[in-house]
Amino acid sequence: MNKVTISLKRLLPALVIGPASWLGPYVVMNSLFLPALIQKIDAPNKVQLVALFSTMGMIFAAISNMVAGALSDRTRSRFGKRAPWIVGGGFCFMLAMIGASLCYNIPALLISWMVGQVALNFIVAPMVAWIDFAPEDYRATASSAYGGLGFALGNNGFNVVGALLLSQFRLGFVVFGIFAFVGTLIAVLIVHEPANLDEERLEKAPKKKHHFSWHTISTVFPRWSVGRDYYLALIGKLFQGVGNFAITGYILYIMTDFLHRGSQTQSSIQLINGIMLVLGILMGFFTGPVADKLKVLKFPVGFSTIFLAIAALVLFLFRNTTGIIIYALFAGLGMGLWNALDNLLNLEVIPDQNRVAFFLGSTTLVTQLVKQSHQ
Repeated sequence: MNKVTISLKRLLPALVIGPASWLGPYVVMNSLFLPALIQKIDAPNKVQLVALFSTMGMIFAAISNMVAGALSDRTRSRFGKRAPWIVGGGFCFMLAMIGASLCYNIPALLISWMVGQVALNFIVAPMVAWIDFAPEDYRATASSAYGGLGFALGNNGFNVVGALLLSQFRLGFVVFGIFAFVGTLIAVLIVHEPANLDEERLEKAPKKKHHFSWHTISTVFPRWSVGRDYYLALIGKLFQGVGNFAITGYILYIMTDFLHRGSQTQSSIQLINGIMLVLGILMGFFTGPVADKLKVLKFPVGFSTIFLAIAALVLFLFRNTTGIIIYALFAGLGMGLWNALDNLLNLEVIPDQNRVAFFLGSTTLVTQLVKQSHQ
């Protein structure tokens, strides 16, 4: 089976627009609009309810991500294997967010939000597999566009607009839900994934029924001897995520209770986000092309975690504005390198090249679950 490749002129813009379009709206709605709506509906129980929504969201996201990846890998259509699920997921996510804006009780809001979680992962798992469409000598550039530029814009570029709609959070659900659908649709149209009706199908499971056993699990998740490198990359992603989000997830409390910034708390957080956004974008522009040219991958990813460790130590040792700036610089470099190349590292070590969306989607899910667990 010949591997499908797509021109970088089409692929790179889509790899920036696509993840920014789903991640940005999700971050804003999850961190701003959802807590505001929960507070409006049931202020006395808002803390417990936010925890409930977060926990349920992680469960639904985990299941739907694996299902979406598996279905995408097996899809054969005139629109390719990824596009139908991305467009469908984007449309359902938009409807779910519009539905959330119309909710006036917690059960209805919970249902709408969980539908949105499922729909979102039908965007996430197939879309990250677009990196595999890049020509062999430009895969790091493609990974950098997706994780470096796309994630940088999604994580940091939408909060300003979201804050403007905080007083009209119901309208915010509608606006950002529509934006997510339109953005992902534009990305799909730019990629213009070729038909794959003639592509060789994955081997079908035998009709004979098997009892639940370790063997049946190993057909989904390979044994350690087969998937060793993939599992090591997944473990590394887990530890990196826990260490990073342990700081970013509690940055407000770190500023107020640990560094005692007082009235300077907001400006300090804005300074950190600004520096990290600039460095993230710069890393997204340059890391991938340089990695492609020098043919290096593991060392930049490894050094990214060292930069993050240095950032955390600096914030602990220098509890002042200088320490905050140095933290932002090292954290920005670390996250920029990590986001730019981590997806490619995962792609290089997946144990089954016929299940790209399943395995890459699972690694993306790890980051999102760790991030959610710290909110």
